[in-house]
Amino acid sequence: MTDTIRLAPLDNTIQHHHHDYHQLVIGLSGYAEFEIAGQGGVVAPLSGCLVPANIEHYYEGIGDNRQLIIDLPDDASALTGMNRRLRALFDRPGYFSLDESLQHYLQFLINEMGQASHAPGDLLVATLLSSLHARLNAPLVSSSLAKRASRALDVQRLEQFVLERLDRRLSVSDLARLACLSEAHFAERFREQTGITPYQFVMRLRLNRARELTTLTDMPLADIAERTGFANQSALSNAFRRRYGHPPMQLRRPSR
Repeated sequence: MTDTIRLAPLDNTIQHHHHDYHQLVIGLSGYAEFEIAGQGGVVAPLSGCLVPANIEHYYEGIGDNRQLIIDLPDDASALTGMNRRLRALFDRPGYFSLDESLQHYLQFLINEMGQASHAPGDLLVATLLSSLHARLNAPLVSSSLAKRASRALDVQRLEQFVLERLDRRLSVSDLARLACLSEAHFAERFREQTGITPYQFVMRLRLNRARELTTLTDMPLADIAERTGFANQSALSNAFRRRYGHPPMQLRRPSR
C-alpha cells in the first residue's frame, strides 16, 4: 500500500482519535498541540511528532497553522523490505526538531509535491524516515551541537521581553531576533536548554499572568484575555483548562 502525504491545517478545536496506521507530522507554519499516549508536546515550524498506529492521541491547531502529514500503514513501501528497520521510529511516541540538512530536504519534498504531474515517490518518504531514524538514534550529541548548547540563552531576558508584551501577538521569530539567532536555531537551542518549546514558554507566562489577574482582581475575563494576549475569553478558558484542569472562573471568590 502506498503512503498518503498531504499539506493540511489542524482544527482549532481539540480533537482525539486513533488509527491503524503510523503518522508523521511536521510543522510548516503556526503551532499545534499534541498529546500522544499521555506524552504532551507542541509541533512548531520545522519540528514534528511521531504517532504510532492504534495509539490514542489528542491534537489542536493554534490559530493559522499548516503541517506536512504522512500516513504510513504497516505495508507502506517506506516501512517494508529493505526499509523495515524504519518501523523502529514508531515503537513509541516522540517529538523532534529538524536540523539544517533536513530543513533543506523538507523544502525539496514540498517542492516535489507542488509538481502537478506527479506526487513524491516512496523513495523520497523513505529517505526522510531514514534520515530521522539516523538522527533520533544517534548515540552521541555532535560536537557542533555541544558547542552551541554551551552558550546558554538568557532566559530571564526573554521572560522580561515577553512580560512587557503580553497583550501583543508574539512569534518565535521575535524571540529569536532578541537572541540574535535564526528562528530554527533558536527553537532548537531553547528546547535543549529549557525542556519546552518557545511557544510553551510564552503560553505559560500568559496563563500565569491570567491566573494572577483572575485571582487578585475583579477584572472581567474578556478584559483579562485581551490583556494577556488571547484572542477572546473562550480561547483563554480553553487554554486555562488544559494547563490547570479547571476554568478560570473557579478561582473567583463568590460575591457576598
